[in-house]
Order: sequence, then C-alpha cells, then structure tokens
Amino acid sequence: MATKGERTREHILGEASRLIQRKGIGATSVGEILAASGVHKGSLYFHFQDKEEIGREVIRQAADRFLRFVDWSLAGATPRDALENFFAAALAYHRGTGFTGGCLFGNTALETSDADPGMAALVDEVFVAWIDRIARVIAAGQRAGEFRDDMTALDLAQQVVAALEGGIMLSRLRKKAAPLDSCIENLKIFLRSVVPAHGGRTKPRQGGKYAPHRSTRSETGNR
Repeated sequence: MATKGERTREHILGEASRLIQRKGIGATSVGEILAASGVHKGSLYFHFQDKEEIGREVIRQAADRFLRFVDWSLAGATPRDALENFFAAALAYHRGTGFTGGCLFGNTALETSDADPGMAALVDEVFVAWIDRIARVIAAGQRAGEFRDDMTALDLAQQVVAALEGGIMLSRLRKKAAPLDSCIENLKIFLRSVVPAHGGRTKPRQGGKYAPHRSTRSETGNR
C-alpha cells in the first residue's frame, strides 16, 4: 500500500501531466501545478527539486503507459491485423479525448529539441522504442507477403510514426477525426502499395494470435 507521501507525489504528477499535455512544459507554471493539485509549495518541493524534474517524471510515466498501450494494441491474427488494431486503438484514444492535447511526446519534442537536449533525449527514447515495435511487426508482415518489401521495415516504421504524428496534430488543430482517420487509411495503402519482389502474398501464418516479440529496455534504449 502506498504511503501518504507516495500518494501526494503521484497526485502532483497526475495534475502536472494534465496541464503539460494541454499547455506544454514551458507554459505550465509551478503555481498552476500547485493550484491544480491543491498542495502547498513546501510539499511540492519536498518531492521534486524543480519543475524540470516534474516534467521529466511526467514523460517517464507517460512513456511507460504508452508503450504498454502499444504492446497491448499491436496484436492480431496476422501482422497486418496487429498493425491495423494499433491504428484503430490510437484513433479511438484520440477520439476519446475530443482531440485535445495531441501526442505528449510529439508536443514535447517540438518544444524542447532545440532548447533542452536532456528532455529531448528522453523523448527520443520513446520514439525509438515505438518505431522498434512497429518495425518488428512490419518485418513479420514482409516475410508473410502482407507488406511492401522495397523499403526496410525500419524505414517503413519511421514513415508510419511520422505520418501518425502529423495526423494527430491536424486532428488536434481541427478538433475532428477526419485528418487522423485519413492518415491511417492512406498508411494502409502505402504499406501494401508495391507487390513484393518475391512473388506476391503468401498465406498468413495460421494458429494463435500474432503478437510481436516485446523489446526489453536494453533492446530499445528505453529506460
């Protein structure tokens, strides 16, 4: 059972996370975190050295949640099914938020990549881990003849993540599903738009549900 101090710390982080998701790290003040959490300044500084430490911990916790979400949703009867299930889950998540907040990691990358190398490196770990998971599913789909194989799985995965980030941004801007939905449908076409050089599709692997090998933190460079 969590102690009172641990509960207070997590409460502060939860409120800070909601503010940072909407406003960004730089625009979120300590005063706003104090007001949202209802804790005294002394209590906040007992748990955290400064706002930057709060921001880093928000990113770490969000990364753990997000990669669990990816692992949960990136599964299906075939690699194509697995990727399309992930796409559907991502769209459902952002629809559920009313397309507010966007992607915390994309937002923070744009905000900090030129000004805060340490935070930027932390966010980059998330993208490395995310791309790695997508690449392994695409590689399995290439072997099964489900996805184009004129590009490497890693290059395709980077295109997938970059396109999704753009779709999320436009849906946030316009507060509607259409941009992200269109992005996802075009990604499906893009991934299968070239006939594999080895002679066309092969039958998907039969049997149990497909799920990619889960990366360890050492494999992905994640914490």
